[in-house]
Amino acid sequence: MQETFDSAQISKVIDQALMYQCACPAQVCRAIFELRELHQFQMNCADDTANDRLVHETIAAAAEQSHQLMERCLEKILEIEGWDRATLTMPASLRKKPAKNV
Repeated sequence: MQETFDSAQISKVIDQALMYQCACPAQVCRAIFELRELHQFQMNCADDTANDRLVHETIAAAAEQSHQLMERCLEKILEIEGWDRATLTMPASLRKKPAKNV
């Protein structure tokens, strides 16, 4: 599966989004990770029968298409919000005061 963002980049977006209480980019990133896991699981599933193989291939193809869509969504979000694409740093204008630990 082709990846625009590697795992470290996605994790960085998640970390910043959670630190600054900006959950939307993190939700998209988590969906990307879950789609990668789903795709990998389907690719590794046992192919006992032709029917099983077709089921796994169908799920893997849908996961791959969904993954591409969500990566494009993340690209657009970062563009709209003004994230620094080189460093994947959230713009200061979006940073909210981190929550205090209770």
